[in-house]
Amino acid sequence: MPEVIIGGPEGRLEGHYHPAENPEAPLALILHAHPQGGGSMDTKVVTTMYDIYKRRGYTVLRFNWRGVGKSQGEYDHGHGELQDAATVLDWMQILNPNASYCWVAGHSFGAWIGMQLLMRRPEIRGFIALSPPMNMYDFGFLAPCPASGLMLYGGADRICPPDEIERVSSKIRIQKGAILEHKIIEGASHLFDTHIDEMEQAIETYMDYRKNGTSDPSMDVYLKNRKGRR
Repeated sequence: MPEVIIGGPEGRLEGHYHPAENPEAPLALILHAHPQGGGSMDTKVVTTMYDIYKRRGYTVLRFNWRGVGKSQGEYDHGHGELQDAATVLDWMQILNPNASYCWVAGHSFGAWIGMQLLMRRPEIRGFIALSPPMNMYDFGFLAPCPASGLMLYGGADRICPPDEIERVSSKIRIQKGAILEHKIIEGASHLFDTHIDEMEQAIETYMDYRKNGTSDPSMDVYLKNRKGRR
């Protein structure tokens, strides 16, 4: 888990980077929650996602937004942070020119930035959006959402209520062939606090579905078929 310093638009960006042994391994970029709300690359949600992709053989990187930790610059209301994410993804691709494809995973504010990056980078084939703040930010740029992904959120989230996430996401247009999956973890808060294990299992299940269940029309069908094979 080497520490790296990447040249960003406003100075250095601090990150943790794990290169896969396979030069053709896919990439995964992990984006943390709001920098003014305690978000950083070292929160439990972010490190858990990092470890999931690492175990699955991805080349993975998590980093601090500008102004967080050792990263230089100041909070820029999402505009500069999107530039940071694009710069870091460029850095990963330069080091891994044979990478097969890319995923982006973000928590809260990081999910909002990640979805914007998804719209700009066709090499991103999948995403995990944890506690997407659809009651705080406009997600209308998803027109349509170009890739399949998972929206995972807590049933007891008071910051981004689940009914609001479902209301807004139901209006998102999806590109033909893409599937937007939803998963609620009952009792979980915005930070998943005492529900990290359930969060991890939900992500693992979704990743299995994407890897092994591509012929199934939804994750629910995949899970039923998997149960039937046992």
